Amino acid sequence: MTTQTTISNRAWAELLLLGFIWGGSFLSIRIALDEITPIVSVLHRVGWAALVLWIIVALRREHVPHSLRLWGAFIVMGTLNNVIPFTLMAWGQLHIESGLTSIFNAATAIWSVLIAALFFADEQLSHRKLLGAMLGLAGVVIAIGIESLLNFDIRSLAQLAIMAGTVSYAAASVWAKKTLTDVSPIVAAAGMLTGSAIIMVPVTFSLHGKPSFNLNPVTWVAIFYYAIIATAFAYLLYYRVLAMAGSGNLMLVTLLIPPVAIVLGVWVLDETLLPQAYAGFALLALGLLIIDGRLFRRRSG
Repeated sequence: MTTQTTISNRAWAELLLLGFIWGGSFLSIRIALDEITPIVSVLHRVGWAALVLWIIVALRREHVPHSLRLWGAFIVMGTLNNVIPFTLMAWGQLHIESGLTSIFNAATAIWSVLIAALFFADEQLSHRKLLGAMLGLAGVVIAIGIESLLNFDIRSLAQLAIMAGTVSYAAASVWAKKTLTDVSPIVAAAGMLTGSAIIMVPVTFSLHGKPSFNLNPVTWVAIFYYAIIATAFAYLLYYRVLAMAGSGNLMLVTLLIPPVAIVLGVWVLDETLLPQAYAGFALLALGLLIIDGRLFRRRSG
């Protein structure tokens, strides 16, 4: 089921919807950052999303795990998949464009292939996957820009922070495969987000004190979008598409997110990306398609 190569019309529709939802998250996070700090933004994201998912778990009468080992796995998963990448990417968005952040985010799939090859015998690198990974990483370097690496500044640091976040996402996928395969997806998502909140609450209070709830309406709208729509609802949609289309086809969502984020960034935030960013994304997208194998299947067909 997770490796099927055909996609139904309904799966395509939900895949496109997921791409639009996640593409819009970069804009909403950037809007919220005008009033709250990256740390506080992450606490809102994981806290509200966890609450919504636990309500759904209760309505579905799903089993809530009590194993300390499993809750330890949730906390590690939350750290790798939420705390580290959400924080690094939110901070990075203070210094680079939201559209460029979404381009770097697409590199998660490249790192996932490389890291999975280190831990799983059934996911070793083929020549095709290695070629795709190398092209993808080259695209990342082009998007960052050689000058940013040579003339290191806060913008360069922000780009590297976001890339570190994508590596953390990839490590989370390995951890999930090793520890959470027997857990219901929605329970795993709720547990992961709860583990994230367990970490973010003391971090937030120690760095910023008690978060203020006296925020501008536009900030609350942004928080609602990225916490409820782009996190809680998106997780539910993600697992639906995974069941219908398989993990290989689901990787296509990484190619749908940047165009949405770029257009919204230009339209709402008046962002302008350098040509090298678009060239880098084109090369990254080619690398992802080669890893996916879709180009080769069509050619052989």
